[in-house]
Amino acid sequence: MLHLCQKSSTVPGMTTPHPERLRLVMYIRVSTAGQLDGYGLEAQEKDCRRWAKKHGHKLIKVCTDGAVSGKTTDDERPGLTEALGIIAAGDADGILAPTLDRLARELTVQEAALSVIWAYGRRAFTVDHGEHVPDDEDDPMRKFVRQVMGAAADLERGLIAKRLRNGRKTKAAAGGYAYGAPAYGQRAEDKTLTVDSNEAAVLDQMRTWQAEGVSIRAIADRLNTAGIPTKRGGRWHPTTVNRLLSPDARAAARQQSAQARAAEREQTKRQRADRILHRLT
Repeated sequence: MLHLCQKSSTVPGMTTPHPERLRLVMYIRVSTAGQLDGYGLEAQEKDCRRWAKKHGHKLIKVCTDGAVSGKTTDDERPGLTEALGIIAAGDADGILAPTLDRLARELTVQEAALSVIWAYGRRAFTVDHGEHVPDDEDDPMRKFVRQVMGAAADLERGLIAKRLRNGRKTKAAAGGYAYGAPAYGQRAEDKTLTVDSNEAAVLDQMRTWQAEGVSIRAIADRLNTAGIPTKRGGRWHPTTVNRLLSPDARAAARQQSAQARAAEREQTKRQRADRILHRLT
């Protein structure tokens, strides 16, 4: 009789258990490099809201990091930091993201975020997987599978990005337009460079003045007096004019820009390393 009562939902005095209703923080992110998969913030939020409604959970906050790389550390991502802070304060029962790689493309950041969530006794959910349960010493495969999946996703993104870079380099080497702002006198149409007739006429005039012996500074003054804007709509400076009229100056400017970008990348790496070292000590 007891067995029959347990299976019946119509026995007087018995109630059917309801799924647990959780308070969840939604976290969504897009990167600075643009989404290779086209999975933007609006689509991510829509998927999360649909999942939460289906499972009967309440979304109490949407935390967003727009134009932030997944490789950025957690303290450089205010949205993720806010979400983890809400969880640590006990104001939410867990976090919901579209996928684990929305938390971070870098496996170390992903694992750090999960460790914070679990350390406070909270729960982690993703739309594509459901709940990611905490690691268990008696089930080491659980952690292994999660980390291998994360590493595989990171590898796939890296291969896609490499193919895109190689494609741009090949197109540029063949004289095609690959990326970046078109040079003065040109404009991009349907991913193809064409002549900008107005700018081309200005460039011809600049070369004529140079051939007549007009100095670089005087050419810049003439352009500004005539109200002719630069490519970006600003005023002309002698260095800008010189880059347009001198091949050597253009090559030097490109080299200087490349060196500055490389130095900035190295500085960013060092700053991240210093923050990690500070935490460990």
